[in-house]
Amino acid sequence: MATPSTPMDSASTEAFRTIRDVVSGPLVEIASRFSAWVGTDYPHSALIIFTRECTGRPRKVSGDPTVVDSTTIAELDAIKVALTSVQPSMDDRAALGGELRRVAALLDEATGTLLVLVPRASTQTFDVHSRTGTAFGLVATAIQQQVFQASPAYLAESLAASSERARAISEMVDVQAGILSSLLATLRSSDLDDRRARETAGLTASSALIALRSTEESNRELAQEAVTTAFARLRGELGPLLDQQSIAVEYVDPPADGRPVPGEVARAARAAVRTVALAYAAQPDISRIRIAWDCDGTNLLLELRDDGRGSVDLVTLSLQLTGRVNTLRGEISFESTPGWGSRVKISIPLDPPAPLPDEQLLANLNPRELEVLGHLAVGRRNKAIAAELALSESTVKFYVASILKKLDVSTRGEAGALGLEAGVKADLR
Repeated sequence: MATPSTPMDSASTEAFRTIRDVVSGPLVEIASRFSAWVGTDYPHSALIIFTRECTGRPRKVSGDPTVVDSTTIAELDAIKVALTSVQPSMDDRAALGGELRRVAALLDEATGTLLVLVPRASTQTFDVHSRTGTAFGLVATAIQQQVFQASPAYLAESLAASSERARAISEMVDVQAGILSSLLATLRSSDLDDRRARETAGLTASSALIALRSTEESNRELAQEAVTTAFARLRGELGPLLDQQSIAVEYVDPPADGRPVPGEVARAARAAVRTVALAYAAQPDISRIRIAWDCDGTNLLLELRDDGRGSVDLVTLSLQLTGRVNTLRGEISFESTPGWGSRVKISIPLDPPAPLPDEQLLANLNPRELEVLGHLAVGRRNKAIAAELALSESTVKFYVASILKKLDVSTRGEAGALGLEAGVKADLR
């Protein structure tokens, strides 16, 4: 005879039924959905889910924008390092969003995904064994599976997010590097007095410049994988799937000096190879599969062969693969000959698409450089530009030099002429 459910049992059942709604919606909004779910048990003002598996959006956030918008990858990495298998959760003060705050953090060890909350005052602590901890394990697994499958929708959104983040960081670095370089040049000038003050300010500016460059480098590390690392991860993923089927798998490694692979490309490549390999393995009388990765400098090249009878279902394979490959502007071809086996070849570009002809001219200029170019187009000199834009002449000089380099011209007149042709105009005050 079944035991009647208690009110607590019913509440728990309902809570875990609704977690399905959290994990089944769009990945980009999963933090907001989980925040609403957690809020009943654990009131908080901000929530961050952090996983390096998502190259486009490693931080999934909800809540107070003064916290979530200013939280850095370095801060989240530091919290993650503080958590171990011995203590996978914490309720303590930590740096978050540029301030020392009380944070509650939980690490899902199975996926390496981190949950960080900023609890409201007097909120109780939680641990890995709580209902919130168990639910977060389901959320972390759902995120991992979406990334693992690399659907066209996920790839498109991740690629757009990666591109936007890289563009924003590049603009920030260009602008701030120009200001700091100008400041350093001024501080190092022998015309200034007070040597100790200049040395201190110079060290501060140098440190800030190094930190900026480090930010740019960290973004590259986050958004890319070494091609050999991407291939090694593929082997680790395929091993458990194929080892028990008495199928010999020949892996042909990519060149050790091959270009780094954008994260979205690496995920799409691994997902495609897994799909093909499993389709091959499902055929009767298969004994060998050959998987080769290569890089021609501009494309990641994948090739899979089997020694079967050529009976693989190419229609189904095409439906499963074409969307992913097309999303990344790649090409795919299928070949299956009765009695001679099957072959799938995939080529995925490593670079973003080239700008259209009317965009290419100014594509590398940041907003401030475009503004300066507008003044060059009307013949203004550095002193007048500096006064108009409230900048120092040395900063304007830096911007002009950067513009000449990016436009591949040797004089400010040539740059101004190109600006006029492109329709760039100064905002005259």
